[in-house]
Amino acid sequence: MPRLLLLAALAMFSIAPAMAGSFAGSSAGASSAGSSASSGSTSGPDKVVLQARDDAAGFVASDGRIRGAMLEAALRHLRDADPRARQASDMELARAILAQ
Repeated sequence: MPRLLLLAALAMFSIAPAMAGSFAGSSAGASSAGSSASSGSTSGPDKVVLQARDDAAGFVASDGRIRGAMLEAALRHLRDADPRARQASDMELARAILAQ
């Protein structure tokens, strides 16, 4: 359970605003991440992870048998962004995505 909480925190906090610019191809960087947070829209890695929620739900509900493209992209991003996520299973990361 502590590991799951750590992964949930990792998924929420490992996505730095500076990375949002490079991942999304935006040159605005942190300023675009700040403005998107206040406007209610999402960009960059936050968007990748948030869009994977439905796929993550299907993955968890099917005990890992259903793997959507958006979940795969989010898992890849999380593992690229933080080495600790590389140690987590796909199921642990999918549950962390759902916990957001």
